[in-house]
Amino acid sequence: MTTAPPTSTTSVPTDPSGDPAGSPAGAPAPQGSRLWAALQPILLRLHFYAGILVGPFLVVAATTGLLYTLAPTIERVVYDDLLVVEQGDAVAPLSEQVAAARAVHPEGTVAVVEVPGDPETTTRVTLAVDGLPEGAAQTVFVDPYTAQVAGSELTYGPWLPAREWIETMHSSLHLGTVGTLYSELAASWLGVVVLGGLAMWIARAVRRKRTARALLVPEKVKPGRRRTLSWHGVVGILAATGLLILSITGLTWSEHAGARIGDLRAAISPAAPVLDTSLSGDGGEGGGHDHDAVGAAMADADLAHGASWDGMTAAASAEGLVGPYDVTPPSSHDQAWTVTEAAMSWPADNDSIAVDGHTGAVVDRVDFADKPLLGKLTTWGINFHLGNLFGLANLLFLAGTALALIVLVVLGYRMWWQRRPKQQASGPGPLLQRGALRRAPLWLTVGLFVVAAGLAYYVPLFGLTLAAFLVVDVVAGLLARRRAPRP
Repeated sequence: MTTAPPTSTTSVPTDPSGDPAGSPAGAPAPQGSRLWAALQPILLRLHFYAGILVGPFLVVAATTGLLYTLAPTIERVVYDDLLVVEQGDAVAPLSEQVAAARAVHPEGTVAVVEVPGDPETTTRVTLAVDGLPEGAAQTVFVDPYTAQVAGSELTYGPWLPAREWIETMHSSLHLGTVGTLYSELAASWLGVVVLGGLAMWIARAVRRKRTARALLVPEKVKPGRRRTLSWHGVVGILAATGLLILSITGLTWSEHAGARIGDLRAAISPAAPVLDTSLSGDGGEGGGHDHDAVGAAMADADLAHGASWDGMTAAASAEGLVGPYDVTPPSSHDQAWTVTEAAMSWPADNDSIAVDGHTGAVVDRVDFADKPLLGKLTTWGINFHLGNLFGLANLLFLAGTALALIVLVVLGYRMWWQRRPKQQASGPGPLLQRGALRRAPLWLTVGLFVVAAGLAYYVPLFGLTLAAFLVVDVVAGLLARRRAPRP
């Protein structure tokens, strides 16, 4: 939430309402809280400059995220002939469906087969084929009732090309590794900007002795900066929960912050149980399907022996697994097959089993309920960010939050424009005056630097850009001091 600067170039810091922070009218608590009187100008300055400088990144992330909420519908429409079938009376054996796919596409090896949960959805036979683009696989879509091939298409994990293009636009603007920095930067600052704006908006209401309802209803005042501020604050507090969720979940799988957050989670949380797919008795791990990478499996002739594909569906049924689920063949004879529930709409139901391909016996099982709490929260959070949870409601919530973020940034810039002095015909208002940290008590300054250092360690792009802001601010202050006329 971007906040406007003061109406003049005086050095008195102001809060978002325009009241001098140090005056009795501007005290956010009875008798004037010293802590808030010192902290508020710092929050205002951080909120203001972060809004100006990071605002464009937030608008791009929100706009591409809004487009992403349409991706499931776009994918369903564009690839209707591949994804949708007419429900029949009986499902053909999985072995027949795989054989039909391999008859049309004998290249590569079968990496994974997704058995659908929706009775009007095709079975996906995903092939590991050399020479495809990075992260891509060849997927054959088969009618589960007739075992007829509906067609084939490149896939990227669970996504078809149209949805992959939209997702990549949101995450990296199709600029590769460099492009991912924009989305991580937006996520790094979003939470800080939102929390600072919330603190100032609530403190303003407390100071003016407004009711809780007034926090959620714009003021009925004439057009101008105050009305813009009122809408900015109301939209911000209504969207705050969604924005904070998007910030946190966006960081959990970002390149830099995600790695450090993962290390922190591993340090404070027990490790998640891993499905044991070894048949040699040495307790080795392996075999589980990863949507981000498709590994090569054994040749079709080797997979046809023993329980094979039909044995996997029988084991899944016996263990209570329901579709959609992924059947992943082993990479060697001493490894078990794996069957993993793949419902993204509610991953709490996603359990996994390891099945001996020779006998069809289940040799290991890991349920989602066995995972540690932080692991579950991470899975839920990522799926929520991707719009997979709760179906249409999740997508509508994300769309509303993205629209709110765009509105907040636009209103913030508008307030800056409206704050210009009366004698200034056009252009934005002046920048905030310096000195908030210098006027703050030493203990508060030290505490803020400690908090900032901790955040900078776990969210490196926040730390780097904050340091850059401070350097530029100090240099600008020194230059201004040198240009100032001497008495």
